Amino acid sequence: MKKYLSAVAVAALTLAFTASVMAAAPTVSDYERSIGLREAWVGFAQNIAEPGHWIDGTHKYVYRRTVPGGFEFVMLDADTQTKAPAFDHDRLAAAYTKAMGKTYTGLKLPFTENFTTMQMTDAQTVSARLNEVTWICTLSDYVCAPQVDKRQPRGFGVVRDLKVPADNTPKPSPDGKWLAFVQGYNIAVKPASGGAVTVLSTDGSEGNFYDPESIVWAPDSGKLAAYRVTPGYRREVTRVISSPPDQVQPKVDVQLYPKPGDAIDIDRPVLFDVAAKRQINVPFELFANPIQMGDLKWRKDSAGVRFEFDQRGHQVYRLIEIEAASGKPRVVAEDTSKTFINSYSRSLALDVGGEGKEVIWMSERDGWNHLYLYDAKTGKVKNQITKGEFVVRQVIKVDEKTRQIWFAANGMRKGEDPYFQHYYRIDFDGRNLTPITKTDAFHDVAFSSDMQFYVDTYSRVDLPNVAKLHKADGTEVAQLETPDIARLLAAGFKPPEVFTAKGRDGTTDIWGVIVRPQNFDPAKKYPVIENIYAGPHSSFVPKTFWPFGPHSSGDKVVGMQALADMGFIVVQIDGMGTLNRSKAFHDAAWKDIGDTGFPDRIAWHKAAAAKYSYYDISRVGIYGGSAGGQNSLSALVFQPDFYKVAVAYAGCFDNRMDKIGWNEAWMGWPIDDSYSRSSGVDNAKNMTGNILLVTGELDMNVDPASTMQVANALIKARKDFDLLIVPNDGHGALRTTGDVSYGLRRQYDFFIRHLQGEVTPDWNALPQTAAKPALGK
Repeated sequence: MKKYLSAVAVAALTLAFTASVMAAAPTVSDYERSIGLREAWVGFAQNIAEPGHWIDGTHKYVYRRTVPGGFEFVMLDADTQTKAPAFDHDRLAAAYTKAMGKTYTGLKLPFTENFTTMQMTDAQTVSARLNEVTWICTLSDYVCAPQVDKRQPRGFGVVRDLKVPADNTPKPSPDGKWLAFVQGYNIAVKPASGGAVTVLSTDGSEGNFYDPESIVWAPDSGKLAAYRVTPGYRREVTRVISSPPDQVQPKVDVQLYPKPGDAIDIDRPVLFDVAAKRQINVPFELFANPIQMGDLKWRKDSAGVRFEFDQRGHQVYRLIEIEAASGKPRVVAEDTSKTFINSYSRSLALDVGGEGKEVIWMSERDGWNHLYLYDAKTGKVKNQITKGEFVVRQVIKVDEKTRQIWFAANGMRKGEDPYFQHYYRIDFDGRNLTPITKTDAFHDVAFSSDMQFYVDTYSRVDLPNVAKLHKADGTEVAQLETPDIARLLAAGFKPPEVFTAKGRDGTTDIWGVIVRPQNFDPAKKYPVIENIYAGPHSSFVPKTFWPFGPHSSGDKVVGMQALADMGFIVVQIDGMGTLNRSKAFHDAAWKDIGDTGFPDRIAWHKAAAAKYSYYDISRVGIYGGSAGGQNSLSALVFQPDFYKVAVAYAGCFDNRMDKIGWNEAWMGWPIDDSYSRSSGVDNAKNMTGNILLVTGELDMNVDPASTMQVANALIKARKDFDLLIVPNDGHGALRTTGDVSYGLRRQYDFFIRHLQGEVTPDWNALPQTAAKPALGK
């Protein structure tokens, strides 16, 4: 960084700006300070323990903490309360460097940016999902290798990639006497000890084949079940790799990519009586039009097999049981909705004891996400387990002997941020609700597999992570780390302000955060920039302290602070249509992704402006990536009187162009006019203001053509816009991959020019040798 400053000192001085404090227009050093803020601050917060995981079957807990220069992974022995490094960090870095061809250090391992991808399945094995590949490292010899996945890929889970063979490894029966597999598209068995093959089905064909990966034996080894598949449409998205690193000429990349409305694989369950060599066909009227069929699961008594059925359009969700003897299906539990059932991220159908007597079922039928106990024999609800104006987020543990459930929920504690997650225990009959966590904060609790210990990690945006080891009865055993943010505070860090205001209905609280420049002057007027991500699959406003997690250079607290330091107020808001509130709150997104919660967001902005004189809502910009990219364009298209400037990264601007599952989950099926009404392409002619569109040419998540279609529509409407196509980059183009500093600089430039009306540096006049700021990547 020092080299860069000295190299451009003359050029910077000619701009006549001051470098230490943002003046009327930004200097090169202002950019450098903001772009490098994360790297400068990340080392200032020490002994911050993040939520970790237990090694199954042990009392050993693995977590990550901050140390000078990076991160250390620690293994805690709960029995003795002793701590030690989870592994030799330098040796593991060398192993990854050798295996992956990129240089890593012990303080910055490849999964440092996203600890949630790393698991220690035992004390001698590290598993991490990196760039769509699972890497397994053995700590006995410190060797890393990619895991070979024999399973047949599926395009977004709904269309099998028939160009890749399915895993047809024979499935042994529980008693070890038989092997089941697919032969010539049909189900076949043979004795495990050797002998003749018996083909159990004759109706398999290339267009109606049995899936070998779906074969499941009954516990009694006398029956098996499998899915027969009618394949869907093979839609492919083709991308041009314009600038491959190994040759001059471009290359072509092809991806299986089902989109909304496409014909998908249709799975039909079929049962077989192996001893009688009999195929038992199953009537499919109860599950005629699936978007998803769950794994086939036998009851312990082998009397029936179950699966979950999600009807296309997501308005019917069922747990179905097939009687083994007759093949007759029946509905065990069911939900229906006039809008959508959130099977995308919230569903549960747990067979209590595996005996087919009771089922714990998750549902939003009363307007909030709750648990119900079903009589599996009659298909009727025995009782509602949880009830009230709160959201059950996750079931952690079910103890069938004591008939108790441990679960995570938010919104139960009145007077507290309704998004704060807490943990509870409750009896099957809904009695004896017992809170496990009590501190006013967002909690992440991890239980040992035997439930003898748990670690509670909690924080707020203004409270550094506190991680404590407890015994099962709640007794506190030890605090894992003592967080130290003294240097961070001394460097200028201030937590965001949590701000609430009423939404569009005048009664619902809308929650957000406000980030101000470090050199904030309340006497000035500041343009406002909203960091948006309004995907209906979750909520997004930060609730925890740690500001340096994945994507923090662009999206999290430090990224927002860096942008604020360029002379803006930066905010983030969860409007209606996002998750973790009531069903009615969530339903605002149904068939109306274009709504984006804007009526709530604008009301929130106006409330902030009414309270703070420096909050200039005549100059409001917006930025985001992916769904946030779509939201950013939508702001200028659907709310042009309020939002003036947008930077949109990798947007799925028309929901018909994006992946099938996410979009049909909220926009529904079949495709109707609602898709067009929410489309940034079809409505581009209504755009006012200024927009910068950014896409990576190799985006594997959102079809890059979506951005180009927006550009085409804007050209036809004779609109001016800026377009940046990033060669060799993907879905995180210039935000989390590629040259992040270049992307941030372009984003800052765009907002400074169009919201502040200031001149930005002449970057092309600066030396080519200038070093880019480090971002801790």
